[in-house]
Amino acid sequence: MSIPILVSYIILGFTLAAPIGPVNSARLDKGIKNGFWHAWVVGLGSMIADAIFMVMVYLGMVQFLSIPIVQICLWLFGGFILIYSGIESITGANSISLTYSRNKEPLYKCFLTGFIMSITSPLSILFWLGIYGSVLAKTAQTNGTEMLLIYSSMIFLGLTLWDVFVAAITTGFRRLLNVTSLIAISIFSGVSLVAFGLYFGYQGIKALFT
Repeated sequence: MSIPILVSYIILGFTLAAPIGPVNSARLDKGIKNGFWHAWVVGLGSMIADAIFMVMVYLGMVQFLSIPIVQICLWLFGGFILIYSGIESITGANSISLTYSRNKEPLYKCFLTGFIMSITSPLSILFWLGIYGSVLAKTAQTNGTEMLLIYSSMIFLGLTLWDVFVAAITTGFRRLLNVTSLIAISIFSGVSLVAFGLYFGYQGIKALFT
């Protein structure tokens, strides 16, 4: 087992989580409003969903996700969740203050936000099927199946590091801003979530009628 190879899989997990998307927008919104733990818990929910996808790919259960009606339901439900979260972010922007208030929103709600956004996202599903499926195939071919669990754990560690990094950056960034800037960022995050939700809904409706 090579240390550089293990590090490369950690970096892979880190970079897989990095692209701007619904979950990272939600992380930004929760972190700006409530601080580190709320942003981190959104990511934790997302990571649990990612872990479920990884297990499904690992066990060869991807056929279920390829059923058209399942994909349509995921597009539509995912779109609804994103639009709802985005509108909630926009309408609640004026309630932001510079003092940390951990009681504004329960942590379990942040967890469910991250989890539902990821578990219902067809983009996440396709992403994990493509990326993680390729990693499994390559690892099994070059190193044997006994290394799959170790390398998968390294990918998950990379996801965890990204979650902690974003939560810390968001919290630190929050301390440098005034109330007006915080409200603007929250509204921007909300608009971003609504845009993703409309895209998901459009894809679901298009699939439903085609």
